[in-house]
Amino acid sequence: MNPRPLEGKVAVITGASRGLGKAMAVALAEGGAKLALVARDAAKLEETKAAVEAAGSVAKVFLADVAKEADVLRIEKEITAEFGTVNILINNAGINLRKQVHEFTLEEWNSVMDTNVTSVFLMCRSFVPVMKGQGYGRIINMTSIMAHVSLAGRTAYSTSKTALLGFTRALALELAPEQITVVGISPGPFGTEMNTPLMNNPEVNAMFMSKIALGRWGRVEEIGKLALFLCSEDAGFITGTDILIDGGWCAQ
Repeated sequence: MNPRPLEGKVAVITGASRGLGKAMAVALAEGGAKLALVARDAAKLEETKAAVEAAGSVAKVFLADVAKEADVLRIEKEITAEFGTVNILINNAGINLRKQVHEFTLEEWNSVMDTNVTSVFLMCRSFVPVMKGQGYGRIINMTSIMAHVSLAGRTAYSTSKTALLGFTRALALELAPEQITVVGISPGPFGTEMNTPLMNNPEVNAMFMSKIALGRWGRVEEIGKLALFLCSEDAGFITGTDILIDGGWCAQ
């Protein structure tokens, strides 16, 4: 693959302040893309911006809660004014509340749906029109192995990620005439900041290890490299599907 396959491309990444979002931003920067980094944490976004610049590319920070329509409409204007166009959209923002179903308040349930599903609709509604007419485009939606299997206490999360998988398939068909591909990435357990407490809990860690055939947590750089490939011309025939990157969890 061309070492800088995204030269001249502009990528928008939500949830870019840490974890998988930051890893994908750095990988795309190494591939030549310019980055519009979106999240709510200004300090952490600046850290991602510095990492992107260290990788040899350009990044701008945009503060927004992408579950709110007004915020998305605002950054749509700000990003297009800054970069002129958008070629790649990675919908990575997400939350997970682990509770028994009877313990959820409606507000908590809706917060998971709004962040994990409605935000993707809002971002696509804003940026798909910008991406059309270029003969190239990439949309990556961060789904989850919880769209394929589940665990107790994951009713809201599994519901949201399964819905996102359906959205991905339908949007892929809608945008195929534009040569814009739409793909889901379903990560298994990855060694992110959010998962550090789980990794450091011997009992919980042992449970996860029993599910992962390869016997280790995923490295965030592995997600970054997958995202870079999916955004390249070499992945132009992959659309309407979901890529499992889970160390063999779902094969069992």
